Amino acid sequence: MNTFQKNESKETLFSPVSIEEVPRRPPSPPKKPSTKICGSNYPLSIAFIVVNEFCERFSYYGMKAVLTLYFLYFLHWNEDTSTSIYHAFSSLCYFTPILGAAIADSWLGKFKVLSLVGLSLIALGTGGIKPCVAAFGGDQFEEKHAEERSRYFSVFYLAINAGSLISTFITPMLRGDVQCFGEDCYALAFGVPGLLMVIALVVFAMGSKMYNKPPPEGNIVAQVLKCIWFAISNRFKNRSGDIPKRQHWLDWAAEKYPKQLIMDVKALTRILFLYIPLPMFWALLDQQGSRWTLQATRMNRNLGFFVLQPDQMQVLNPLLVLIFIPLFDLVIYRLVSKCGINFSSLRKMAVGMILACLAFAIAAAVEIKINEMAPAQPGPQEVFLQVLNLADDEMKVTILENENNSLLIESIKSFQKTPHYSKLYLKTKSQDFHFHLKYHNLSVYTEHSVQEQNWYSLFIREDGNSISSMMVKDTESKTTNGMTAVRFVNTLHKDVNITLSTDMSLNVGEDYGVSAYRIVQRGEYPAVHCRTEDENFSLNLGLLEFGAAYLFVITNSTNQGLQAWKIADIPANKMSIAWQLPQYALVTAAEVMFSVTGLEFSYSQAPSSMKSVLQAAWLLTVAVGNIIVLVVAQFSGLVQWAEFILFSCLLLVVCLIFSIMGYNYVPVKTEDMQGPADKQIPHIQGNMINLETKKTKL
Repeated sequence: MNTFQKNESKETLFSPVSIEEVPRRPPSPPKKPSTKICGSNYPLSIAFIVVNEFCERFSYYGMKAVLTLYFLYFLHWNEDTSTSIYHAFSSLCYFTPILGAAIADSWLGKFKVLSLVGLSLIALGTGGIKPCVAAFGGDQFEEKHAEERSRYFSVFYLAINAGSLISTFITPMLRGDVQCFGEDCYALAFGVPGLLMVIALVVFAMGSKMYNKPPPEGNIVAQVLKCIWFAISNRFKNRSGDIPKRQHWLDWAAEKYPKQLIMDVKALTRILFLYIPLPMFWALLDQQGSRWTLQATRMNRNLGFFVLQPDQMQVLNPLLVLIFIPLFDLVIYRLVSKCGINFSSLRKMAVGMILACLAFAIAAAVEIKINEMAPAQPGPQEVFLQVLNLADDEMKVTILENENNSLLIESIKSFQKTPHYSKLYLKTKSQDFHFHLKYHNLSVYTEHSVQEQNWYSLFIREDGNSISSMMVKDTESKTTNGMTAVRFVNTLHKDVNITLSTDMSLNVGEDYGVSAYRIVQRGEYPAVHCRTEDENFSLNLGLLEFGAAYLFVITNSTNQGLQAWKIADIPANKMSIAWQLPQYALVTAAEVMFSVTGLEFSYSQAPSSMKSVLQAAWLLTVAVGNIIVLVVAQFSGLVQWAEFILFSCLLLVVCLIFSIMGYNYVPVKTEDMQGPADKQIPHIQGNMINLETKKTKL
């Protein structure tokens, strides 16, 4: 055992560690003066980047605009599955930028990834485009034009939303107003965005010679991870209390990595820590294309001067962004500044979170009102029944089961229905019901089987000198998902072929044949062409509204000839889609304060070697936010209004946490990220690094 003399100081040395060579940044070629736009400080290359982003965002948002309804109406998935797949796709689009950023910063550079990978392969291309295009635009500015670079991010966001505005308006029209193979034309709705992606590639390539293309700086992602791992492991190995502490835990990587890299990683980790609460904001914002679109399908979309498709309501978001960005930049932020309030980037983002909370609270209130206006839903061991009298005189119908025999008290007149669906109570999940039909001097007993949680129509008809009944199952859901549905009953003694549109027809059998429900476009149907084996005629179906399900009984009256008796099985949507305006306005204001500010904040706070990595980390928060929605949609089991309240409350809690974190964050200045040249790489001898000896008193 070694002994030490009292008060003697000894040198405590760390074991030498082999240094891992960090690739030096290749010397940059001398910069040539860049061409400016109209004598301003904006490089001309920015125009090509912004136009490219417009086309690419047109493609992306145009496709996303119709995606939820494609799942719901074309693939016939339910609302929860449609929402989950929509957000799974969105999450993947915002997760792949991590791969794109690694390739851009370490291998090909932003320009090659953006043009060769991003625009060639859309599936993986989103990962190549998203982390690079914003940072690549920022690279076009010289440091002395930092103010113009800051405003560039607003222009960049305007281009995104201009493309989104046009695509979310036009693409749903291509889907809903054009028919392909008897259905909505999803082929055209997806094809036009694909064409715009080709245009994006051409426009971006045209500006190739004008771009400032910073070279890649080595495998930055790998260097960052190795630096962090070495710092943690080195601190663990030297955890003795006799070893002097260091100012920051990353300083324990100083034995192996250059000071500048450690400083950059410090800046990166501080910002990444701030990003932890951010996914919850995106979980709310991205529901405009899923839950809010599904909410719109249950509303009346006739605005009087224009009839909206449910997915067209999303056009409000980019439209309001185009209005709000200059409004906030030129008016609101300046007024706040003149009031002496320091409205920092992090404070803007916190206010954006609060506005998103309010938007979802309003969405919950709208959802509650929609549910109040919607037809009731039969519960377990319950069914809803309506009775339609197709005989030529009034009739009395009685249910013989004791629990239900008081329901149908009033007589039902000829060609009338009961005022509303009657709720029948079952003893088991399925049950046979016995009915007593009294018509003139005739008394008939009949039996029909029903199953719980369904709607039924009981048709009473003349059958020669007697009467009979038939039970028909109605639509299986309380709404038609915002679509208009029709079905027909044919009382004639011959089959009828009905042409509802140029590529939609159906055949209804003779003698009270009943067709299945068919989905049609909302609108006026004054003369629907029909034909039998020996004659042609037309029927006036009148106005068919959103969300309604109609029954038409084809009859031949002596006085009026062939006509259709119209019954609304399910009433039309009553609540106007205009009630979604407040929630869209609030969530868009939230997006402008949060997203635009966050883009500029991410670029300004990122070390020069890690611009794309930090942009990718920002986009990764979007991916995680979409995963949150996916999980809640699949496993929460909440009714929709309660789900909206849940998201609002969660974001409010996250906002409080983010505000505390932001209060303690000290923004990094540009000069703080530039280390002296002589401190970039420690002195190296062979494979060993000279370590400073430390005097430790024992």
